[in-house]
Amino acid sequence: MKEQIQLLARQYHAGVVANRRHLHTHPELSFQEVQTGKFVAGRLAELGIEHKHGMAGNGVVALIKGKKPKKRVVALRGDMDALPIPEANKVPYKSQNEGVMHACGHDVHTSSLLGTARILHELREQFEGTVKCIFQPGEERLPGGASMMIAEGVLENPRPASIFGQHVHPPLRAGMVGLKSGIYMASADEIYVTVKGRGGHGAMPHECIDPIAIAAQLIVTLQQIVSRYADPAVPSVLTFGKINSIGGATNVIPNEVKLEGTFRTMHEKWRAEAHKRMKKMAESVAKSMGAACEFNILKGYPVLYNHDALTARTKQWAIEFLGNDKVVDLPLRMTAEDFAYFSQVLPACFYRLGTGNPERGITSPIHTDTFDVDESALETGVGLMAWLAIKELGM
Repeated sequence: MKEQIQLLARQYHAGVVANRRHLHTHPELSFQEVQTGKFVAGRLAELGIEHKHGMAGNGVVALIKGKKPKKRVVALRGDMDALPIPEANKVPYKSQNEGVMHACGHDVHTSSLLGTARILHELREQFEGTVKCIFQPGEERLPGGASMMIAEGVLENPRPASIFGQHVHPPLRAGMVGLKSGIYMASADEIYVTVKGRGGHGAMPHECIDPIAIAAQLIVTLQQIVSRYADPAVPSVLTFGKINSIGGATNVIPNEVKLEGTFRTMHEKWRAEAHKRMKKMAESVAKSMGAACEFNILKGYPVLYNHDALTARTKQWAIEFLGNDKVVDLPLRMTAEDFAYFSQVLPACFYRLGTGNPERGITSPIHTDTFDVDESALETGVGLMAWLAIKELGM
């Protein structure tokens, strides 16, 4: 079976690359993946694969039924949305949608899952059980397409026993994969703060309540949430990436200042406690300086947890499929992923697909305007996911 999957992955590679380039040329933002969803549904229809189009707006769910389809169900997930980044690459498949780019590799994830579905459909008489392929919209934007699809019943009828997801990883060479068992990626919350003071002439601060000075104090003081309240063994990050005054000039103190930031951690109980502490601390500091503070937290993706036993199996199967030198262990990441919602409901394994090639200059990180992949990685992505699905079904 392994050799058969590897052969099919090579055989279908050109078609997978063509699909990837089509998607890369026509990227769509989160929850706007209208043509992307139609493209995926069209490819599945051409293959004769049973599917449903329209979950969470533009999502697509396909079922590949082997013999005894009710025996066991495994889910595979690929996300479809792009980012609001103008592409700088000079390639034939450069984005034609101005200001939008597949800078996070979701074109790779979607085309790989289509290729995997094709292989599994061709081999359906050789395995028992069902594979559910989830083509998900809106990974890059809250509330996250994963949470919406779960709410709409994507994990029911039939319910998977486990789920796999993969993500491009430029630091790894194409042909390699990386895994991390247990807690792997952070929760991510958005913080919005408005400090309301009293504006006036910059030369007469004694007649004002300066929201800029108070906002600066808040930024410094709130860092104590991480440095003095968080358990040092629990990774936590608090970053303010945006500060704007409403009005103001070199000699004008404004009435209001707005701050925007992110809070990330690896522990759900501490996450909830930190939310309360931040709000209380910010309001207290502002009040002590004569100002008012509106502190709002938009709760984002939860902690992503890779099921220990499933990830151990995945690592062993990846070694069997790719070779021991192609599979590496990865560290924790403070980035976030809405695949975490799936990991809160089912045994899950989210692994990294190497896409880099330093010799060809393919090294740019994700979320940059020069991100690209060594497309040989698509053969690895397609074949390995098909292999994992069949192994998890019990073959």
